[in-house]
Amino acid sequence: MLTDTSFRRFLVYGGIIVITALLLLPFLGTVNLFDSDETNYAETAREMILTGDYLTVQVDFEPFPEKPPLFFWLQSLSMKIFGVNEFAARFPNAICGIVSLMMLYYFGRKIYGHRFGLLWILSYGAAILPFFFFKSGIIDPWFNLFIFIGIALFIFYLDPEKQRRRLPNLLLSALFFGLAVLTKGPVAMLIFILCFLTFLVLKRFRISSSVSHVLLFILVLVLVGGSWFLFQAANGNSGIIREFISYQVKLLSSHSSVHDGFFGYHLVVLLVGVFPASVIAMKSITKKAEDTELQRIFKQWMYILLLVVLTVFSIVNTKLLHYSSMAYFPLTFLAAWVWDKWLDRKIEIGRWQVVLIFLIALFLSGMAIVFPLLTDHYHWLLSKNFSFIGPFAAEALQRNVHWSGYEWLIGLFLILGVIVASVQILRRDWSGMLILHLVVLLFVYTSISLFTERVEGYNQRVAIKFYKSLRGQDVYVNTLGFKSYSHLFYFDKQPGEEDDSLERLMTDQLDRDAYFVMKVNKKAMFLERYPELEVLNEKDGCVFTVRRAAPIDP
Repeated sequence: MLTDTSFRRFLVYGGIIVITALLLLPFLGTVNLFDSDETNYAETAREMILTGDYLTVQVDFEPFPEKPPLFFWLQSLSMKIFGVNEFAARFPNAICGIVSLMMLYYFGRKIYGHRFGLLWILSYGAAILPFFFFKSGIIDPWFNLFIFIGIALFIFYLDPEKQRRRLPNLLLSALFFGLAVLTKGPVAMLIFILCFLTFLVLKRFRISSSVSHVLLFILVLVLVGGSWFLFQAANGNSGIIREFISYQVKLLSSHSSVHDGFFGYHLVVLLVGVFPASVIAMKSITKKAEDTELQRIFKQWMYILLLVVLTVFSIVNTKLLHYSSMAYFPLTFLAAWVWDKWLDRKIEIGRWQVVLIFLIALFLSGMAIVFPLLTDHYHWLLSKNFSFIGPFAAEALQRNVHWSGYEWLIGLFLILGVIVASVQILRRDWSGMLILHLVVLLFVYTSISLFTERVEGYNQRVAIKFYKSLRGQDVYVNTLGFKSYSHLFYFDKQPGEEDDSLERLMTDQLDRDAYFVMKVNKKAMFLERYPELEVLNEKDGCVFTVRRAAPIDP
């Protein structure tokens, strides 16, 4: 028979599953996959299914040594159930969203209690970028979840009051770190090691452990995280391992002009992208003591994790939005901690925080209002001859993307809702924080529904429609002047075909027609370089061409 406490937990977990599913699953597959990460990963899973080779990570039916296979296994399983489509590619991350919120409630309840667990899932669930990534088909949500569970269980291992659970927590921690390595690679252990070393320094190298525990941790980590690598080595594929390691080193050290950014890039990303938790968490820097040793250690680790992620990915030259996504967990934890103490009147939300909340909301609402107005009135935008609008962007802006004319209302809803919430927070009414988070959650949900499909329409839809039109035909399909995986996925390229490298398609006599997509700003250059290309159509910034097959002798 369920006790009152057990029944309450059952209701919470059931509520998390139902509400999160209702927020994440609808319209999950209505928008084409975005190049390049989403299409890259979906294509890898598709090729696993086609070839039946689930141990070799490949793209364009060639080894792809940049990622381990776990996430692609999840996508392949999803595609087996739902078919090879956008919904199946994104479904694993929707499940990750459900599991993530369940784990946040579980850890929050274990550390501070039921209310804190609820506040943590509200802080995390209402933030902009976490919600967005759970509706995507990229690796990072599962990678981050595995790392965070590993860190949380390791912190539980350090808890002096839970002696009987120490070893199980340690082994489970190693298991989840192994899964993280199997998902994206050894950067998972880099984050943990840097956090652990920082913690050791703060503890003056005094922690309670043993050599046997360390060896068991390493053993489980190697068996789980290293299983795929060990299997590759045993089968004589050590070259894949070398290429994988080389790629990881290059990723952390190389400079990319395409994904360039200033040093504080991720600080700005987290401030705006994890709003409103990012602002609320600022008040967590206080001398207020924790009630238990576990609470003290956990909060300390959250600060360490946040600083390590910010430092590492600020130093890394390549700047991508999702690189700092591991910071969502500690940032929302600290925000929930402030919220919890504020409800108990132990902490005050400063007026400066309310002002900052308003300013960020004003920026977000302004973007939601201005973007549809500018794109719907592109003639005015193009007449200004802005330097950042190149030939491709200028053509893309003229695409036939339908706007209802009412999208700006969501921006108005956000700013009005935040004003109401701010007044209530300044009055110290508990409803103010709840209103703030619910307003932001509704804004994010509606914005994704309203804007994602339209942004995709400006970005790539016309090219994807072209790839789909060639599906099933005995032709070659490739791109010129830009890297893409969309033509592989949407053309449904099959294994075992002849060499379709760009060099061969442009120089050899062809046995069948070869179709190419290029951007309008590269049109003159490629037509001059490859005079055999025949222009079929030019639309929305894309140029569609073909090189005809050699005539067959009678």
